[in-house]
Amino acid sequence: MIIEGVPFQTVDWSAWPETHHKGETGHATWRTLEVGNIRVRMVEYSPGYKADHWCSRGHVLLVMKGQLTTELADGRVFVMKEGVSYQVAENAEPHRSQTETGATLFIVD
Repeated sequence: MIIEGVPFQTVDWSAWPETHHKGETGHATWRTLEVGNIRVRMVEYSPGYKADHWCSRGHVLLVMKGQLTTELADGRVFVMKEGVSYQVAENAEPHRSQTETGATLFIVD
């Protein structure tokens, strides 16, 4: 990853504006910073959240709180707890997420 056009900046995520996104079930709350060629997000999934789409975007994702299940289009399933991360390249392996109990994520893409 080459990060370009991004000056040094701190972010107080608790004060950052929220956007809300419905899933197939549940909802996601995003706090998003788009700067230079990256998007940085603090994302909270409600209990019972399931994504309403397969995502092909590249990400670096860290589970900060809760538990997340990520399913790949090829059928593999990964259960991720606090402190576990994944990375995937753009258009490499379509994936979608869900959580029974809720989860807080930090994502760079």
